[in-house]
Amino acid sequence: MSLIGIVITLIVVGVLLWLVNTYIPMDGNIKKILNIVVVVVVVLWLLNVFGVLDHLRNVRAALPGPGGAPAAAAVVSPSGSAAERALSGRA
Repeated sequence: MSLIGIVITLIVVGVLLWLVNTYIPMDGNIKKILNIVVVVVVVLWLLNVFGVLDHLRNVRAALPGPGGAPAAAAVVSPSGSAAERALSGRA
């Protein structure tokens, strides 16, 4: 998508949000929620357009195990997860 297309999309979304906020009567709390949802969706869309989300898919976080050591990750195979195999007796 070109930069002009991105700017036009942002302008259209902004104008639509302004029209909804101005001309549709609703409670202030609902307007706040609507505004937050629209901003979050637009930010996620922009991150996706600029390719930032593609890089975030490769980030892996290890949760600390007992004593602060990183927990071992379970290997998921096509036949199911390690937990599913353990519960079904196929471990």
